[in-house]
Amino acid sequence: MSVIEHDFGLADRLTERRFGKLLELDAPHESNIRANPLPYLERASERIFRLQAAMFEAIQAAKEPALARAPDVRRVLVDKAEYERLKTCLALLKKAYAEYGAQDG
Repeated sequence: MSVIEHDFGLADRLTERRFGKLLELDAPHESNIRANPLPYLERASERIFRLQAAMFEAIQAAKEPALARAPDVRRVLVDKAEYERLKTCLALLKKAYAEYGAQDG
């Protein structure tokens, strides 16, 4: 005797639920995701674009100031652990932007 497995759409519902959670949607939206996914995909695309822009701006902010702004430079003392943490954060941002943010050009 063999058993025929069927999930009755469970995988699709779990995917819709996860997508809704990633977009921070309420539970009633889950049924709408399947019926009309385009607005939700556009919302996800916009969020991805904003995250890419935030990564780019963070990387730009971490660059050395231009020579024209050199007189405004002030020194700030931080402990070594904080400095290493900031360098690690910047390295992670650069890596993420190289992998995910700069794909369009």
